[in-house]
This record gives sequence, structure tokens and C-alpha cells, in this order.
Amino acid sequence: MLTRSRVLPNALRRDVAVAARRCFVPRARGLLTLAIETSCDDTSVSIVEKKDGYATIHFLEKVTCDSTEYKGIHPVVALGSHQENLAKLVNKALTKLPPAPSSDTPLHKLVTLSNDDRPRRKPDFVCATRGPGMRTNVLVGLDTGKALSVAWQVPFIGVHHMQAHLLTPHLQYFLDQDPTNNPGGAQSPQKGQVVVAATAQEAQPAFPFMSILASGGHTMLVKSASITHHEIVASTLDIAVGSALDKAARLILPDEMFEKAKHSVYARQLEQYAFPNGRADHADYRPPATRRDEVQPPAPNEWGWSFTTPFANTRELVFSFSSIESSVERLIKRKQEAGEGWADGERVALARAAMRVPFEHIASRLIIALEDKRHETPIRSLVLSGGVAANQFLKTVLRAFLDVRGFADVEIYAPPPYLCTDNAAMIAWAGLEMYEAGWRTDLSVHALRKWSLADDPKAQDGGFWGPGGWVREGVEE
Repeated sequence: MLTRSRVLPNALRRDVAVAARRCFVPRARGLLTLAIETSCDDTSVSIVEKKDGYATIHFLEKVTCDSTEYKGIHPVVALGSHQENLAKLVNKALTKLPPAPSSDTPLHKLVTLSNDDRPRRKPDFVCATRGPGMRTNVLVGLDTGKALSVAWQVPFIGVHHMQAHLLTPHLQYFLDQDPTNNPGGAQSPQKGQVVVAATAQEAQPAFPFMSILASGGHTMLVKSASITHHEIVASTLDIAVGSALDKAARLILPDEMFEKAKHSVYARQLEQYAFPNGRADHADYRPPATRRDEVQPPAPNEWGWSFTTPFANTRELVFSFSSIESSVERLIKRKQEAGEGWADGERVALARAAMRVPFEHIASRLIIALEDKRHETPIRSLVLSGGVAANQFLKTVLRAFLDVRGFADVEIYAPPPYLCTDNAAMIAWAGLEMYEAGWRTDLSVHALRKWSLADDPKAQDGGFWGPGGWVREGVEE
């Protein structure tokens, strides 16, 4: 349903009209795309097809730059990793293109490989991340994508990285409809469950929905009314939640965990350290039942310390996570100066607190936003995406807050971890939705370090449409 409280922008009206015309139109063959993602330290390539109401991932691989030596992402090293691995991944992906459907398929619809005598289908279009991200890294994938579109003479789409994250549950929905993967069809969700898809006549979650985009570079609460109409409800004033967790992990985790690490995403190790038994360790979590409980100063725990949730005493729709590291640092420094060691279970408790506080902060702002928007079209779905969305404790905290604060009917759509972190399949899917809505990208576009997701021409960069380069039905937007 559409928001009744405001006049819909032209772009949104067009999206709705085009989607209505094109929804579930049977195809003799699927719509096929090759996608590239290089926004940060993951080099990823995917081939995704949408056909007859379901999706198939024919290829998805990524190479994550090894930055363990630096205990964090090193931009130059990550750039070198993209340059070293992207062409090899594309070359490997080509061998997974679907075979030509018949021997009389026109040559201009085929790709022939020197080491393969089977003609394969050419992608209908190519897409790559255009931004936001590390500009030089984005540039590697963007230019490769544009080059492939020129070589194959097919359209190109430069995808907004954050738009791709929030549309990922739609990809999961269509994957669940694939009869070869799920003969019984997707199962309907039960109220109060964390789900990835639902049986319906349209992709789930249906618009409008809320999204929490949480990663090492972004933390945003977004309301989406269509694939291109997004309202930024809240964003961080300082650092992203993933960055805060990584910083806290460097202070909390025992040295032996760093020695065993195969990556520099220490937030993942922090969760494993804090909750070694997974969700079974979440059983004793209890959220603040009311707003009054939430704003009460926390009582010290058995070791004499406690952390305060940021902005606990306000209803301001902003995030702030910089205090997490400083709180952990002060506690550790105080113990060192007093010559105290870790009491039994205390370090694990600190790891849990370093996650609980930022997650409750996110949940608090979500509840406030839902309360403030009760007069609008009801929100029935919450999407979790981004690397931090793979954290099971975040799901536990959000589900608990929704249940006790009057929003038990809001379902959480959480893609599996391999689709939460940066990957080219999500870029492919966002490209597919934009392509079906009639959008293309001009080959002159540049890589973007910053790019607002909001459909707001008053944004500093002009919003989602601000950078230009969009073409629809032969008319530049």
C-alpha cells in the first residue's frame, strides 16, 4: 500500500505503475544479469536469473582481502586485491552462464568461450556497484562492468550499494520460490518469528517497510515506499555500529583469538566469544518493557560496572556509537591501574554488554520511529541487512523490543548471512528490479564515494537521483 499522508513523487508513481504492468509476466527465458561488487574489501561476482516468479543464483563467489596484519581494512591493500582477483572471478563466472536454450539461438544472444564448445547465453544486462564506497575500489568494478556491457552490447546499470542491501529479502523470497531448491514452496511466517520469505502474490516484504542497514561503514534506519523511494529516518552522528563493535572487540578479545583470525571483521569474533552456544545463550535476555524502564540508569552488575545506552533520555532519531569503545577502554584502563585481573566470566560479560548497548540503542530508535509514524500506512515488515545484520543477538534484541513494546505484528526479514555481508548477488538483484522498472545507467557515470539513499532533491548531493546518469525509456533523468 502507498503512503496516504503525502503526494507521491513522480518517480514513485512511475515505479508503481511499471511494477504493476510487469509483475509476474511469464518469460520464455529468464532475465539474466552478471553483477560486480567492489565497494570495500570484498571482490565479488555473481550471475543471477529471474524467471517465472523465481530466482536462481548460477554463480556467486567473493574474495575478501586479507587485512589481518593491519587489524582493519587497509584501502591500498584492498584495492590491490580487487585488481588481482576481479578479472579471474569474471572469467570463472562466464563458465556458469546458462547454456543456450536451442541451437538456433541468434549469435548476438550468445557468449562463446575458448575452452568450452557449448554456446552460452549472454547476460541481458550488466550491473556493478556505483557507490557509495571507497572510490578507487568502486572504480575497479564499475569500469569492468561498463567494459563488459560495451563488449557484449547490452545495457549497464550502476547500482546503489545500500539500495541493494535493503532489497536483498526480495532476492531471498524469489530464491525460495525456485521449485528445484524448494519443491514444497516457501512457508508462511508465523507471528513473532524471524523469517526470510513469505508466500504471497508479490515479493515479500511488501512496500512500505522499514530497514535497518547496519555494517562497518553505515548505520541507517530507512523507510521504503518503492524500490527508489526511500526516507532516511535515522543515521549515525559519528561511527557505524560495525566499526564500534570492531573497536570494542580489539580491546576485549583475548590475544589468542587474533592469532587464529582469518579476517579483520572482529565483530564476528566478538559475537562468537560472547555467545559460544549461539542463540541458546540469549535465553536470559530481557528488554526494557517500557520507555520508563529504558531511560532508568542501569544498576551496576556483580563486578561493579554498567554501560549507559546512548541518547537514552531523548526521542531524537539519531544513532551514536562512539561511546562504546570509550566505555570499554575506560573500564579496562581502570582495572589495569588497580592491578586487577579479569574475574571469572567478567570478560564474557563485557563482550555481551558491548553488543547489547548498541543493539538496544538501535531498537530504541526503531520503536520511537514506529510510534511516530502510526498515522501513516502501517509498517508490517522490518528488513535487516548489512554485515552486522548477520549477528544473531541483534535479531534477538529487536524481536524482544518489538514484542514487548506493542509491535509484535511486525515481522523481521533477515536474509541468511551470506547475503547480509557485501556480495554481488544483492547487486544483481537490485539491478534486476531497476531494469524491470525501466531504468538504465549511462556509460559516462563515475564511481561515488558518497551517495545519499534518500529520494530527496534537497539532500547535499541531490539524493538518490542527484548524481545523474539515469536513463529511462530513452530519456535522461
